[in-house]
This record gives sequence, C-alpha cells and structure tokens, in this order.
Amino acid sequence: MQELVFFKEVLEQTMSQRKMPQDPKRLYEPIQYILSLGGKRLRPVLTLLTCEFFSGDYKKAIDAALAVELFHNFSLIHDDIMDEAPLRRGEETVHTKWDINTGILSGDAMLILAYQYFENYEPKLFSELAKLFSKTALEVCEGQQYDVDFETRNDVTLSEYLKMIEYKTAVLVGAAMKMGAIVAGASNESKEGIYDFGRNLGIAFQLQDDYLDAFGNPDTFGKQVGGDIIANKKTFLYLTALETAGPSEVEELIKLFSTSPKDPSEKIHRVKSIFERSGAVAATEEKIAAYTLTANSILEQVQISEDRKEKLREFGHWLMGRTV
Repeated sequence: MQELVFFKEVLEQTMSQRKMPQDPKRLYEPIQYILSLGGKRLRPVLTLLTCEFFSGDYKKAIDAALAVELFHNFSLIHDDIMDEAPLRRGEETVHTKWDINTGILSGDAMLILAYQYFENYEPKLFSELAKLFSKTALEVCEGQQYDVDFETRNDVTLSEYLKMIEYKTAVLVGAAMKMGAIVAGASNESKEGIYDFGRNLGIAFQLQDDYLDAFGNPDTFGKQVGGDIIANKKTFLYLTALETAGPSEVEELIKLFSTSPKDPSEKIHRVKSIFERSGAVAATEEKIAAYTLTANSILEQVQISEDRKEKLREFGHWLMGRTV
C-alpha cells in the first residue's frame, strides 16, 4: 500500500523535527536511541491511515500517532528487560547498551511523554483519546503480567494464551486505529468496528510473530530467532504441540522447556522439529488465517468506501505474509 509508505515517511519526518529534552542525557538518550532504530511503525501509521480513511485530516492525528509510537516503544524497553533480550530490531536492547535501571527510568519517561501528546487536543477529543489510551495501557500491562505468570505455570490453556496476546499486543493495534477514527469524527459504530478489525488483525499479527520467532530468517527478523524457545515461553506453537504430539514427543517437549542450556542451538532445533511433526505449525497458520478472516468480516460493516476497505484487506494480507 502506497499509503503505508507515505504515512511512515510523515512520521519519520515529524519525529526528526520534534525536539526531545536533552538533559539529563542518560534519561533521554536511550529514548532517542530506541526510536532511531526505526521499525515498521505500523501502529502509528494505522492511526494516520484510519483518520484519512474516515475522511479526516491525517495531520490532526499526528499527535495521537506519536503517543501510540512512544507507548509501544516504552513497552518494548520494559519487555526486553523482563525477557533479558539482547537484541531489538537487530541492535542492542536499551538495557544491554546502558543498564537495567536506565531502561526502567527511560521507559517510564516515554510513557509520560506519550500522555503529553494528547494535551494538544481540544478538551472533548483529549478526554476520549486519553480514556481509550488509559484503558489500552492497563490492558497491555495485564497482558504482560499474564505472559510472566505463564512462565511458572504448567497448565496454561490455548484460550488463556489467546487472551494474553489480545491484551499484550492486539488491543494496541485496535486502539491505534480507533484513535484515527476518533480524530476524524467517525460514528460510534464505525469507531467500534474499526477497533474490532484492528484487534483481530492484531491477534493474527502476534501469532505470526510467534511463528517468525521460531522459523523466521535471522537476517530479516531483527530479533534473536528462537528467543521464545530459549526463554521457555508457552506460545501457541508450544501449547498446540502439547495437544497434538504423541506421548513421547510431549514428554520430550516438556523436558526441553525445563532446561536452559548455555548453547541453546540443539534445543531450538529439537523443539522446532516437534512443532513441525506435531502439526502445530500448520495449526498456527490456520489460526492466523482465521483471525484475518474475522477481521475482514467485521470490516464489511464499517462505514468507509469499498476501495478503502479493499486497501485494508490488502494490508492484512501483506501483514500476514511478512518476514520481519
């Protein structure tokens, strides 16, 4: 989609022009660093795109889009600390480049800076945007807590996992799109519809991310391939394999996910083999397609032109075919 390229360029240009505080240096330098790593900028791009698709002026949605991008990167800094992740977008994570305390504090500052962007809107818009943002931010924290809790539980269900990724990832995609609709002055029905479209697409996006974590190309993925396996994360792939693999493979998988070898390459290889043989990979691909189909079904009821609906369908199709 040409619009994605255009709006990403708008965001990059705006972010380079907006001046961030400089002092204290160790507080703001890590923020500038993680924002400079680029990334897809999908969430803020969707805010601008949605605003325009509802016949609004995308420029009025820029502050909301920047709030979304700052919040997303704030959550990444803290997630990387919790996961002890060494790489983000192919570069050192903030806590690796500096230290854990710096990562925590700089992340906190990003959250506050994100809220400040809403102050540029008139009271009615500010109230609606800030209310949605607060609800979404809390849900993201709840999703992260579920994710942490799952690390010490051996009875996690697939439905619980899907709820976790809905909160941790998908609600922010939905909120990003709804913010664009809010700024554009869309109807309540359309605001809720585009939120549900984005939320379902967000679940598919995270399932795709789980797949790429195990089977992605390390040269394009930007994170450590096999990171979820190394961290013994109970992903959709893992939970499905427990249900579909034979008894001996289930036993082996559980044993592998109780170890943390210094050289994890053999563990990653064995786990991926079980994922493939058990049918977990195929089941994950089917679930990604199902959520994408649900998103497209919801889109039919949203009050935008047919050509714009088609562009959003194309976006979903592209998103599910990505390698990064």
